[in-house]
Amino acid sequence: ARLDELAGELTRAGAAAVEVLSADLSSPAGIAAVVERLTDTARPVDMLINSAGFGLPLAFERNDIEDEARHLRLHVEVPMRLMHAVLPGMLERRSGTILNISSASAVMPRSTYGAVKSWQVMFSRWASSRYGSRGVTVTAVCPGYTHTDFHARLGLAKGEEGISDWLWLEAPRVVGESLRDVEKGKAVSVPSKRYKAIYTVARLAPTGLMAKLAARGR
Repeated sequence: ARLDELAGELTRAGAAAVEVLSADLSSPAGIAAVVERLTDTARPVDMLINSAGFGLPLAFERNDIEDEARHLRLHVEVPMRLMHAVLPGMLERRSGTILNISSASAVMPRSTYGAVKSWQVMFSRWASSRYGSRGVTVTAVCPGYTHTDFHARLGLAKGEEGISDWLWLEAPRVVGESLRDVEKGKAVSVPSKRYKAIYTVARLAPTGLMAKLAARGR
């Protein structure tokens, strides 16, 4: 219903055509449905945004191992499969854009969440250098804390996340800055000056120091 409502808003705003495809990307059937759509040559896809994901509420050793495995598949295997499906058509047309929604946590040694987000950045960097000259832009987007329903799904209501107000970003700003970086062909986009500074410091700081700072998280 939520997706249908959004489709209606886009149609009323003047979108030429809106198609809703609801799929559970944690299941083989859901992945297959999206892969089938991405490989439909009669309806080529110009932009793929890999944004499916979730966080886990507990420390690694306390999380259910099946939840950890599902977390790994959704953040690593799924974007890899979807990129593999959409790339041939984009390369043939010499045109296309792929955004992998990573996180500023990609530069933090922070359990499995930081690890999968780091994978997304590294894979995007490689794909950008590999396919950029062939007309396909691949960008990893690394936002910081952003007001979406991500934290609500962890059971944290807005304002109760224990995160300072100055660290929060609004989704429209993240989208706008990310798309501008895509137009510039950047392999990595870090929205906002504050997170650019945090991201740069985290990349340059000693790994041991960052591990201690990140130890308060998962």
